[in-house]
Amino acid sequence: MFHRLGHFVVKRAWWVIAAWVVAAVALTAFAPKMSATTDEADFLPKHYEAIRASAVQEDKFPAEFSPGAVLLFERTDGGALTDADRADIAKVTKGLDDKHIPLVQQVVAPSAETHTISQDGHYAMGAVAIDKTKMQTDEYTDAAKALRTEGKKLTEGTALKYQVGGQAAVSLDQKEASSATDAITFVATVVLIVGIVGVIFRGLLVGWLPVLLAIVPMLTASGLISTITELFHLKGSTIASAIQIVVILGVGTDYFLFLMFRYRERLRAGDDRKSAVANGVGRVGEAIASAAGAVTVAFAVLLLSELGMFTSLGPALSISVVVTALASLTLFPAVLAVIPAKATFWPGKKWMEEPKGARFHRIGVFVGRRPGVVALVSGGLLAVLSLAGLGYQGTFDMAKSMMPKDAESMVVTDSLGKAHMLGSADPTHVFLTADGKLDTAALDGFSAKLGEVPGVASVDTPPRISKDGSTADFKVTLKDSAASNAAIDTVAELRTAAHAAAPGGSEALVGGTSAVLKDINLAMTHDYKLVFPIAGVLILLILGLQLRSVVAPWYLMASVGLGFAATLGATTVAFLKIGSQPGLMFMLPIFIYLFVVAIGTDYNILIIARLREEAREGRSPRKAAEEALRHAGPTVAAAGFILAASFATFMLAGNVLFAELGFALAIGIVLAAFVMAMFFTPSLTALLGRKAWWPGHGAMPDHGPEAIGEREPEPAGRA
Repeated sequence: MFHRLGHFVVKRAWWVIAAWVVAAVALTAFAPKMSATTDEADFLPKHYEAIRASAVQEDKFPAEFSPGAVLLFERTDGGALTDADRADIAKVTKGLDDKHIPLVQQVVAPSAETHTISQDGHYAMGAVAIDKTKMQTDEYTDAAKALRTEGKKLTEGTALKYQVGGQAAVSLDQKEASSATDAITFVATVVLIVGIVGVIFRGLLVGWLPVLLAIVPMLTASGLISTITELFHLKGSTIASAIQIVVILGVGTDYFLFLMFRYRERLRAGDDRKSAVANGVGRVGEAIASAAGAVTVAFAVLLLSELGMFTSLGPALSISVVVTALASLTLFPAVLAVIPAKATFWPGKKWMEEPKGARFHRIGVFVGRRPGVVALVSGGLLAVLSLAGLGYQGTFDMAKSMMPKDAESMVVTDSLGKAHMLGSADPTHVFLTADGKLDTAALDGFSAKLGEVPGVASVDTPPRISKDGSTADFKVTLKDSAASNAAIDTVAELRTAAHAAAPGGSEALVGGTSAVLKDINLAMTHDYKLVFPIAGVLILLILGLQLRSVVAPWYLMASVGLGFAATLGATTVAFLKIGSQPGLMFMLPIFIYLFVVAIGTDYNILIIARLREEAREGRSPRKAAEEALRHAGPTVAAAGFILAASFATFMLAGNVLFAELGFALAIGIVLAAFVMAMFFTPSLTALLGRKAWWPGHGAMPDHGPEAIGEREPEPAGRA
């Protein structure tokens, strides 16, 4: 099949190139604009308690608002606020209210009654209601920008320092930080790919080819993703664009290298340029298709996630991989077919000469001679790192982790923390609702039970009662920041207390940011139990179909599972044991699964496919391991190094999330390529011998030439 595809592409190369360009332009031109959400509640299904509580709030207390932004006031000299300062604060908040900034519905001045002036008198916090129905629009962040601009003007000539934080300000800062992250990621990844590929093949044009060729599938995939996201009303994520860039550039470069090494190998074997391209596609096409299939399935299974962040990210990344794989099997070979080989590798002059005594040949010889030792050492390394993962601790402060510490919204959050006002900035709400009117005599007792929960600072009494008398809103101020693990734990206890204390005929629902994050934690637990096993089974089936084997897929998946655990362990050590982070971002295990399990499987597939090819050509298991590493080792090493370095560029973004993400994915790819694929998989295969291919080993010869003491000749057509 892939040989026929290769010959078809070579014969109609210009038509294939034109078709891709037209598709990219058309999809880019007509695709709808894609929006992203920063509101964690948007990622949860409606049956979770925090979302049900939010629905009650909107229905029964439409005038009540959770601050869309907070205004932080302090003196420029760091002293306590004076009466004159408080008068100036009142004028500023009144002035902002009178400005009628678009989407701003109300500006509330700080007061002692609302616990919005710190006990030491150094800080005061105003609250701003912003139209929540516009949260996913540019106008929402524009409102935060206007609050900053107009507020600073109003404080001119006073002794006040004025800053804006809260959800709208966080969205604004995240938007700006995300744009910077995308640019840094793209530039750094391009530089790495061009430089490393150019050095590997000792050519100028060949270094640029994977980047230039990636532009077409990148535009095509982006157009498809925007269209599908709009069509099925999926939620976009602020981190999706940066990840998509690395996926297409990284995976595309992987597949480009898979093809380029085979293409060069066939040229060295004496094929003309077009035959070399066609034969290269024929030889490596199945590995690319299987690898892309495994990655696509792993991403697509995220549709089963209960978190909207992943249900939208899964299809987006699946589309990116499918489009990139199709480009690798059609566009890439079409371009190679029309460019003279000398031009591709220019100015290198030794690309037709195969190095003698290459390091990968020596690695192959070592693995072939000592498979037991290699399997023990490489597997032991993965096992030791896996044990370190037992110390994993998650954290949910997504906003703080996605921006530099000096972003204004983060400075506001830190200041509110110092002033012990974080609970007031983002309170929790407990709604007590009944089918008829509530028994108001029982409300005091219910409020007292809430106040007894450890971690609760205060409960506003009396509660607000809805117009129809069916619902009471208890505003609960927690002692800790809403996004902290301590606050999330408090909400869990608060729910238990509220549910138990609810009077007969009524129901208690706990909502707010901490409640949303608690429910996200519950949804993640659901995903771990459902998504991971289903993805594993589907990848196992793909490997079984590709290898025609029942045995090999099992130890391949076992090695990938070890790789996942080892990656989590290494990241835990780096950031929790050596570093000073309180925990790793809650979505990190999912992303490790996405890239280490899914993309890391690519390298195992490439190596195992070559092992099978060598075995079918008559080599013994140990000789097959030697030859597989000699020929496929450079491809795996180059692809793994480039992809790991590409992910490492995330660490340049200047925020905690991308530092953790960049480190975890880089170390995970290094383990997948340089431990699993290079040593663990071939050594296990050599140890198992023909049993590895059962029941498909009928196509395997019973022995190779070494079995009778002969030196094995190179097969015809092999460099």
